[in-house]
Amino acid sequence: MPSTRDAYVTRQARWQNDRDRLTRSYRQLGNARLLLGVGAVGIAAASLGAQWISPWWLLLPLITFVVLAIAHERVDTSLRTAERGVAYYDHALARVENRWIGTGRQGEQFRDLKHIYADDLDLFGRGSLFELLSTARTATGERVLADWLLSPGEAGIVTARQQAVQELRPNLDLREQLALIGEDIRAAVDDRNLSAWGAAEPVRFFPGARAMALALAVAAAATLIAWAVDKSTIRSFLFVVLAEVAFGFAIRGPMLRVTSGVNAPARELRLIALLLDRLERENFVSPALVELRSRLNVGNRSATWQIRRLERLIQRMDWARNQFATLLLAPLLWVPQFAIAIEKWRIECGPHIGDWVAAVGQFEALGSLACFAYERPEATFPELLSGEPLFAAETLAHPLIPPAGAVPNDVALGGVTRLWIVSGSNMSGKSTLLRAVGLSVVLAWAGAPVTARSLRLSRMRLGASLRSNDSLADHRSRFYAEISRLKAVVDLSRVGEPTLFLLDELLSGTNSHDRRIGAEALLRGLVERGAIGFATTHDLALAEIATQLGEKAVNVHFEDHLEAGQIHFDYRLRPGVVTRGNALELMRAVGLDV
Repeated sequence: MPSTRDAYVTRQARWQNDRDRLTRSYRQLGNARLLLGVGAVGIAAASLGAQWISPWWLLLPLITFVVLAIAHERVDTSLRTAERGVAYYDHALARVENRWIGTGRQGEQFRDLKHIYADDLDLFGRGSLFELLSTARTATGERVLADWLLSPGEAGIVTARQQAVQELRPNLDLREQLALIGEDIRAAVDDRNLSAWGAAEPVRFFPGARAMALALAVAAAATLIAWAVDKSTIRSFLFVVLAEVAFGFAIRGPMLRVTSGVNAPARELRLIALLLDRLERENFVSPALVELRSRLNVGNRSATWQIRRLERLIQRMDWARNQFATLLLAPLLWVPQFAIAIEKWRIECGPHIGDWVAAVGQFEALGSLACFAYERPEATFPELLSGEPLFAAETLAHPLIPPAGAVPNDVALGGVTRLWIVSGSNMSGKSTLLRAVGLSVVLAWAGAPVTARSLRLSRMRLGASLRSNDSLADHRSRFYAEISRLKAVVDLSRVGEPTLFLLDELLSGTNSHDRRIGAEALLRGLVERGAIGFATTHDLALAEIATQLGEKAVNVHFEDHLEAGQIHFDYRLRPGVVTRGNALELMRAVGLDV
């Protein structure tokens, strides 16, 4: 079986060959059309001016030009598809080859500095987990994925997501085909307005308006035919027209609301239908995907069929916009009849639009997780448990670090051991360990695999304090920002929810005496309320807290060593307290006179 990178390279090469071939064809057809135009001018001059040949000779270049124009348009469409295929695998290879930072959607719109772990764990922004994961084409898909990352799902729902991701994981063909669909989907689809349009209150026509419109149209046609065959006078037809004018004034308001408000939603539904059509043709097995597929029906008809029915109604209504057709279609009350039919469609299908859009969004979120799983074949699905807080991982690695460079560590917390105090020198890997733990929890309860040989964990609320910043606008110092976040973490445990805390360089913004007392009280309170978690420090005095907490806490550490004047790290966890620091060596390494 080829590797992920090999599969991507092979498919990109195929699209590049198609692009190059189509580019040549596009240029050749363009040149042929140009030469044909020049030839047509020559034939025109010979036939109309000098009259050397018959003007009928102009039919040949005209017919040929039409054929070339059609072929040119088809080649152009295929060329744009090939270019999207090349671009798709450019992005895919960038992820596999660790060139992805800054190339994808970063989810800045979901960034919330007050969220209890999102900014600390780099969920959004440049080089974030969202940028690595998201392959969504619509705003709904991005929003669903962000929601899954921001809050843990229920065990049953997440288990169903895992099964769906496992089913989608090897289906590269489906992901490629969805990626090739219309390049303007992301910009053109406003999913919230679309759902609101479908669920809005019905536009009220007076009772019997549809039947009256049909009766007047039939009467107009009948009286016009009768006059044409001398069976009646024009007066009968004119009376019907006057009745139609009165009818038109009676429904003018509702009709304008329907006709003026349908074009934008119809255009967006047409784009959504491109995705829906592909999903409707897929046979799914996992319960979550089968359920999503079932939401794409209205009665015994598919969403795509219903959307195309709306398109046909709008297209036929628009026939009356032609100035020549207007005279023929106006007596048939063409626009009012189709406006009433369109509103009937919206009343019937509109409430389902939100489900269609939501199903697309959830499928795109699942597809993003499946793509991550495919590109990280070593990633495994965690075992989701109930009961007391537990986090037990073998060879856990940070998912945002390339697999070749990520150093794995075993981590086990729960049961008797409630707290790890992680000591170590600067840059030794303490914060990276905490983020690896936090991101694995986020991925696990979103339904994704994690970068570990195995992971067993219970459902826990996650609280982190790894990145506290001062704020001039909010009149907050860094220390105040940190203790505010710590208060939010403590509140999670106070309400009785199972909690996993990640605290980096605890209370580093105050003096060592207050820090020692405050840190011990804080950690003791969290542990006694049933929380489990990690606290990092390079202050060896804080490592003594483990002694005070007995068997509930253990010390672990990272080390570094000097080699030829350079500091080297192995990022391997070891039991006990670190015995040396590297601050002075680092200061000397950057040129400070210490």
